[in-house]
Amino acid sequence: MDLELIFSLAGVLAMAGWAILLVSPLIPVWSDRIAGLIIPALLSVGYVVLAVFFPSQGNGGFNSLAEVSALFSQPSALLAGWIHYLAFDLLIGAWICKTARQENIRFWFVIPCLPLTFLFGPAGFLAFLLLRLIVRGKPRAAHSL
Repeated sequence: MDLELIFSLAGVLAMAGWAILLVSPLIPVWSDRIAGLIIPALLSVGYVVLAVFFPSQGNGGFNSLAEVSALFSQPSALLAGWIHYLAFDLLIGAWICKTARQENIRFWFVIPCLPLTFLFGPAGFLAFLLLRLIVRGKPRAAHSL
């Protein structure tokens, strides 16, 4: 199995999803379907295939930082972890766009949250929560995740 090819394909797929989010005000239904469902589902299939059929052969685990480090020392486990990030960051980006649309938050305000989410996941999510707080003037639960 060519892990570099899978890495490249996953990256291209994720970037396509982020590009779709950038034009989501023009194609909201398709954006929700493609970037919020189809691409994350495809990335999830790749993750499951890697995790199930090419598990880490190391002594790693999730009980300590040292075990997590050992777990991700295997290229297939590292790639699975990367695809995990790609899928979930894209899901959060799609949720941000959909929520902003539902709450009538101008897309221009949302745009800075998207690269933050792409590059730094939780920081982009937090930026959007703060944006919602500023625009709406009161906190709202992220129940529609």
